[in-house]
Amino acid sequence: MSRGLPGREMKGSANAVELTRAVLEVLEGRYAGCSALATVIGRAGSAPQVVGAKLMLRDDEVLFGTVGGGAIEAQVLDACRQTIKDGGNRRIEAHLVRDLGMCCGGSMEVFVEYLQAQPRLFVIGGGHVAQALVPLAASAGFRVKVLDDREELFDSPAFEGIETEACDVDELDAVIPDLGEHDYLLIVTRDHSRDEKALAALMRRPHHYLGMIGSRRKVHTVLARIVRREQQMGREMPDLSRVRAPVGLALGGKTPPEIAISILAELIAVRHGGAGQPLNQIEAAAAKASDPTK
Repeated sequence: MSRGLPGREMKGSANAVELTRAVLEVLEGRYAGCSALATVIGRAGSAPQVVGAKLMLRDDEVLFGTVGGGAIEAQVLDACRQTIKDGGNRRIEAHLVRDLGMCCGGSMEVFVEYLQAQPRLFVIGGGHVAQALVPLAASAGFRVKVLDDREELFDSPAFEGIETEACDVDELDAVIPDLGEHDYLLIVTRDHSRDEKALAALMRRPHHYLGMIGSRRKVHTVLARIVRREQQMGREMPDLSRVRAPVGLALGGKTPPEIAISILAELIAVRHGGAGQPLNQIEAAAAKASDPTK
């Protein structure tokens, strides 16, 4: 039996089908948080579970499955919580009598892995920058969907295997009805008016990242018009702390592939909490090497 977690819903008796459904909920993004999946990968002697037995702990402390209960499961759950906290996979080896004081005379080895859905990235516009960016973003672990009213653009090899939908910017509310706090949105349409409409429509909706391409002058002009309209309607501006415009990091590139790389760099930085600063340590390393007392 699984150990109980006081004050939390428990599903420790879940069978393999239920546990698989729970894992899929996480990986497909139907559960918005993250989880840790523990799998018994080795056993010797008398042990409470077989190789392949699984346990999944979500970040809301809901538990599915079991690796045998008792002290070994308590240790595995502690490892799961650490994995949820730091995102790192880990392996646990324990002799059930010597290490844990259990009555079983064997040993177990358990692998704990971090589970989280790939973040969704909606690319609004299917032109040159989008065609350069989308394959890169997909390879970096984003679930990409491209939206444009020009269906012929979807024949581009860049969008092979990518979800696409034909729509214009005034249809975004209907086409993306389920935006959440973990979603990424990128506006790269073919003209300023569409970019402005898309930004105005999306800035009040849930998102983790909302970016719009353009020059600094364009951004100031577009935002000034949006602010003026909001004031005329008597509404306060929404939180813009997760809105980026111009989009991307300042890498200096000008071509669509270079712009795409700068955008992807920013997406990755936002996803992982990076600062986007150079990692270069040559000067510090050289100084330390020349004077080891420093």
